[in-house]
Order: sequence, then C-alpha cells, then structure tokens
Amino acid sequence: MTAVIEVRNLTKRYKDTLALDDVSLRIEKNTIYGLLGRNGAGKTTLMSILTAQNFATSGEVRVFGEHPYENARVLSRICFVREGQKYPDDATAKHAFGAARLFFPNWDQALADRLVEEFGLPMKTKIKKLSRGQLSAVGVIIGLAARAEITFFDEPYLGLDAVARQIFYDRLLEDYAEHPRTIILSSHLIDEVANLIEKVIVIDKGRILLDEDTEEVRGRASTVVGDAARVDAWAAGREILHRESLGRVASVTVLGALTPIDRAAIVEADLDLAPVSLQQLIVRLTQHASASAAVVTNQEVH
Repeated sequence: MTAVIEVRNLTKRYKDTLALDDVSLRIEKNTIYGLLGRNGAGKTTLMSILTAQNFATSGEVRVFGEHPYENARVLSRICFVREGQKYPDDATAKHAFGAARLFFPNWDQALADRLVEEFGLPMKTKIKKLSRGQLSAVGVIIGLAARAEITFFDEPYLGLDAVARQIFYDRLLEDYAEHPRTIILSSHLIDEVANLIEKVIVIDKGRILLDEDTEEVRGRASTVVGDAARVDAWAAGREILHRESLGRVASVTVLGALTPIDRAAIVEADLDLAPVSLQQLIVRLTQHASASAAVVTNQEVH
C-alpha cells in the first residue's frame, strides 16, 4: 500500500530524557492505526513531530513525501486533535468550528452539526468554561468533520462518559467507511478501540515494540491455565510473557502462535487455553520488555 508518512531513525531528546529512540515506521494510506503505550512512552512526542509542532533531534520525517515543517501543502491535509488544545479566552465552540471550516478544505458542516447535537455541546459557552468532557467533544467534532487526509487523535476520549465515547467510535467508523482516510488513534482504553483499529503500533520508552496488523497481533500470544507442574512443563523452552499462580494452579502467557501439536499437548496435559485480549497482550509485552531491559542493565553494571 501507499505510505503517507515515512519515519526513519527518528530520535528526540529533552536534555537528559530520551523521548524517542531511533524510531522507524511507515503509516499507510486509508488505514486506522492504534498508537498504544503507557503514559510517557513517546506517543504524543511522535505525533507532535509528525504534525510539525515539535522538532526531532535527528532522523527523517516525510509526510506525503515532503518535509512537514512550515509546509502549507502538507499541513492543510493534516488534523491533530490533542488534549489541552488552547483557544482564545473568548472563543466558543461556534468560533472553533468556524475557524476549522476555513482551514480544512474537506470540512463537513452537516456532520459537525449532527455531532454537536449528539454530544449535547453548548455552542455559545466560552470554551474555557466547558467541562473536560465538553472540551474533548469539541476536539472530536473537529477531528471527524475536518475529514483531513491524515487525522491524529491523541487520547480523544478524556472526560467523555461511556455513552459519548461510543458515539465517537460509531461515528468514526461510519464516516471512515464513506470517506476513507488515515487515522492515528492514541488511546489507553485498548480493549475499547481494539475493534476499530486495523494496525497496531506499540511504543514503550521511546522505542517501537510492535508494528503489525491487528489480526496478526491477536494470535501472537496464548494463556495456558491448570496444574502448576503441568503448565510449567508445557511452557518449558517457550518465551514467557507472564506467569502467576494461586496454590497449585498456574497461569502462563506465552509468546508465539500455537501449532496443532501445541494444542494437542495442552489437551493431553488436561490444561485450559484462555484467550488473550489485545490489551492484555500489549500490557504483557510492555512488562516483558521492561523486565528484559532491566536484566541487560544489571548485567552491564556487574
């Protein structure tokens, strides 16, 4: 597929902090991405650089084949919805949407009006007096109604209740089906967005841990539960992401797709096979990466 964003060896330092560490990736056209990771992992820094709101220490970024910095041809095709977006003190949602309509050539006013009604957003209240959820709704509406060729949503659900979040997810999928574009969705609510995203990028401590199709990721790990001795015997020699036990019962999450022989061995050992959700997998991968890094550091020290 055609790449709309290409990143090569991207590094960002803030004094003694390494926010991005030699990141390389491709973002494809007309695809919904989940950019996932813990707080401070580097997600917002990466999106800020891709949207020319921050500068890399080193490395190369191309958006639509061009440098995005001070490039109106590129920036007019990008929408970045982020937490804590600043507006003038006297601005209302009506003012924000009016400005967005002028900036984004694909702006759909009918969609914006529909979303205003669905979110119950007061249009004449000053933005600085809106609740956190209402402020998030302003960003979500701009991100969807702009229909930019590339749209970044950085934790767009903050402050939205479960009903409002579902409205966002439903309208995103509905409008994406009619007007395909590239969407990068950063979120902590991984299981909530798991059915939205087509590709998963996991970032931790500034490095890419995972960059794959969501369907491929789902089969990357399995959890086996049962008698501790039999579980450990079955898991011997495998890459273990997580193990926990309660009395004589153990649960082990292992990395790697299971073969028919593996499954037969599970049945023969009278063990149970439990599904691993996308959120569980990403949490375990992140924990495993941190533990492995700690081991390497300790070995270097000694």
